[in-house]
Amino acid sequence: MSDYAIHIEGLSVRYQRKQALDKLSLALEAGCVHAVVGANGAGKSSLFRVLLGFQTADAGSATILGCDSRALTPALRGRIGFVNEEHRLPGWMRVDELTALQRRQYQRWNDARFDEVIRNFNVEPKQKVGSLSRGERAGISLALALAQSPELLMLDEPTLGLDIVAKRAFMESLMLANLSERMTIVYCSHQMDEIERLADKLVIMERGVLRFAAPPHELCARVQMWVADFGGAVPDVREQPGVLRTTLIEGLLHLTVFDRGAAFGDELRRLGAANVQAMDTTLGNAIDGMLSRGHISNQPLPKAA
Repeated sequence: MSDYAIHIEGLSVRYQRKQALDKLSLALEAGCVHAVVGANGAGKSSLFRVLLGFQTADAGSATILGCDSRALTPALRGRIGFVNEEHRLPGWMRVDELTALQRRQYQRWNDARFDEVIRNFNVEPKQKVGSLSRGERAGISLALALAQSPELLMLDEPTLGLDIVAKRAFMESLMLANLSERMTIVYCSHQMDEIERLADKLVIMERGVLRFAAPPHELCARVQMWVADFGGAVPDVREQPGVLRTTLIEGLLHLTVFDRGAAFGDELRRLGAANVQAMDTTLGNAIDGMLSRGHISNQPLPKAA
């Protein structure tokens, strides 16, 4: 068995004038939880469509569970579970009818796992799917995906729009499944609390390009927050190496910096800072900093005198 559940080389996808994926190369280890994050338009949905064989890339290759994603057989698809943000299910069916239909499709169907997940969502077997809330449909989507006993589970913003109770039930069911099965999970989300609870590896994408791929704690170790007091006019440091984000708050310059270390404080002093202070950062702030670079979110600074 390969050490990698997904292997991508030079993957490119273009929609008319927009480059959705730009020569993306990425390898995701089997048996781990991989959190994929990025702003809108980062290419996450395009990546999922290519991996699942719903779309053909313009260039490059994508291998999933050892098979070219362009040639996924029904048997191989049975080893891949997928939950998306819409939780689209046939509304005219009852829950038990939908479950019976899915049970016939998958040889490794696990009734105990389905029951274990669905009991957290207060769904009755005779209910029509169309009458269920978004959170209840999300629970059924996850229960159906996990009951097929997948080797790889792909989730695209699965908790988007769920209330706090439904989200907690969803996350607890997912974490329990991961602990007991050690399946590979690729989880696309903007929710930092979910990423911190789940992820073994963090993948950050921006405009179709891979920005970072490593365990979350490595990102936090490489990103620092700095506060500098220039006592007056503030120099524009946004183009300094490693600067991800700058914000001016009550005369103090707050900076998010990548891979600069303690020497960055000396650089700020040379630029005229009277006082500087370095602080550790949260995962959410580190990711926000990585995604802020090159966007309008960097606040304009007063020009130095």
